[in-house]
Amino acid sequence: MRLAILTGLCWCIFHLTPANASPETVLDQLHQAAADANYEQYFDTFASNGVFIGTDASEVWTVEAFKNYAKPIFAAGKGWVYHPKKRHVYYSSTGDIAWFDELLDSESYGQSRGTGVLEKQNGKWKIVQYHLTFPIPNPIAKKLTDEIKAFQQQPSQ
Repeated sequence: MRLAILTGLCWCIFHLTPANASPETVLDQLHQAAADANYEQYFDTFASNGVFIGTDASEVWTVEAFKNYAKPIFAAGKGWVYHPKKRHVYYSSTGDIAWFDELLDSESYGQSRGTGVLEKQNGKWKIVQYHLTFPIPNPIAKKLTDEIKAFQQQPSQ
């Protein structure tokens, strides 16, 4: 009898818990959908008023603009693969806003960092801002920022 009750309780928890029950789950879904080039699942993690900020200073996209950028990439079966290595999630006192930072690893770029904000909307966590950056080790920061400044001073092509 106890086994039946325990089995039933486990089934209820598994089947009735929303797929995005936590910000961590949503972020994991975001990265998996990107790796699978799954357009619908990827953008389902974002709020309709969400923003994606890329690594280039020019990359500040609304969700609609980011969809336009990503659609042909995902349609070609290509995505981007980032493996979360370490993540911190913090919550507002009301519990409906969460912000995070995560260290990611990718074959293309090595270590990167994602930061952002999620908001609970209609009972579901949604990404309202995601910002992808490349952390620069302090010993090489001056050299790299000098290269960026020199690049920015070049006439546009």
